[in-house]
Amino acid sequence: MPFLGQDWRSPGQSWVKTEEGWKKTTADDKNNNVSVQSFCKVEEEECFNKENLLLSLSYDMAAKKRKKDLMNNNTKVPYFHREKWIYVHKGSTKERHGYCTLGEAFNRLDFCSAIKDTRRFNYVVRLLQLIAKSQLPSLSGVAQKNYMNILERIVQKVLDDQQNVRPIKELLQTLYISLCGLVQDMGKSVLVGNINTWVRRMENILQYQQQLDSIQINRPTSTGMSLTDLPASLQLNIMERLSDGRDLVSLGQVCPELGSLTEDRLLWKRLCQYHFTDRQIRKRLMVSDKGHLEWKKMYFKLSRCYPLREQYSDTLHFCSHCHILFWKDTNHPCTANNPDSCTTSLSPQDFINLFNF
Repeated sequence: MPFLGQDWRSPGQSWVKTEEGWKKTTADDKNNNVSVQSFCKVEEEECFNKENLLLSLSYDMAAKKRKKDLMNNNTKVPYFHREKWIYVHKGSTKERHGYCTLGEAFNRLDFCSAIKDTRRFNYVVRLLQLIAKSQLPSLSGVAQKNYMNILERIVQKVLDDQQNVRPIKELLQTLYISLCGLVQDMGKSVLVGNINTWVRRMENILQYQQQLDSIQINRPTSTGMSLTDLPASLQLNIMERLSDGRDLVSLGQVCPELGSLTEDRLLWKRLCQYHFTDRQIRKRLMVSDKGHLEWKKMYFKLSRCYPLREQYSDTLHFCSHCHILFWKDTNHPCTANNPDSCTTSLSPQDFINLFNF
């Protein structure tokens, strides 16, 4: 005879101990309790993950804001390294990936300290002028900003020292002409940044030019011996040390005595032979009515046709053995271990050509 009453051992029921005593629970009640607990646990985990996500996003935004404030507001602090020598890698290897670009080398090498050195000042100015002519669009945004920071420091140094005014004027003129053409092509991603930023930089260049034009070199108050007090032979010996004909012309405008000495034919002949080859001189011969060669006129005619020979007290050097780019008085690892390593002196144009691969 089958059992018709309710059995406590029926499927889906179990005894559970509670604070009030033992109670029966069904499988549905148990599943409901488990689902509620799991739902609460999942909800707590989601809230915790959302909280962590918001914290990470706020941290990233704060870090980006600090970096942006550093780049925009603190423009006096250049965003680059100050290394005396760098490794120039021209290809990807297992040990090193990528290429060393002109902008990277310009950022990492210590050019800010170089402009304070009288031996390297003209080298850096010439390098900036060559970059302004054709290489400015190839620089990265940080390198372009670094370029303008170094230019500002150079102008400030010239305003303080009142020396090397003419090369800086030529640099500013070259840069302004280049920017006039580049700003018109801003839609082609030629320059990095907003066009208003570059317009302000062009206005700063015009302001620099006005400041340089207003420089008035005061006559020294010392009563010691001057150049005109020296014998004529010593004055000519000093003039032979000048490598630019425009400096000779400016020196001749000081007084009539110096003006007559700067017209010396032998002085201009040596200047022509220093800057130009014999073949170039023969192509531009100029003879006076008396049958003499006009060396002064030939010099300025040749300078319009051919580049002048560049001379620097200190230059960047490149070691072909370990591919290190360094200043001459810097002992990089290769020269420290092997003084006879193959190093070559780089002119500003050679420095730019080193990265055109």
